[in-house]
Amino acid sequence: MSSKVVLKTKGKSTKGSKPSDDKSTSKILKEWSTWTMKKAKVITHYGFIPLVIFIGMNSEPKPSISQLLSPV
Repeated sequence: MSSKVVLKTKGKSTKGSKPSDDKSTSKILKEWSTWTMKKAKVITHYGFIPLVIFIGMNSEPKPSISQLLSPV
C-alpha cells in the first residue's frame, strides 16, 4: 500500500499525458526545494530585524526603543 505524492506544477504539459508523467521525481524535488529556499530567503530578509528588536525588548534590563535602534 504505497502512496504516491503528486505535485501540481505550472506550465505546459504534453497532450494526453498525466502531470505525474511529465517530470521525474528528482526534478520535482529540485523545484520544490528551490521554491522553499526562495520563500525562506524572503522570510529571513523581512523578519530578522523585527526578531532582533523583539528579543531586545524582552531582555533585562528593559531598554527603550530608541536605545535599541541607536548605533551606539
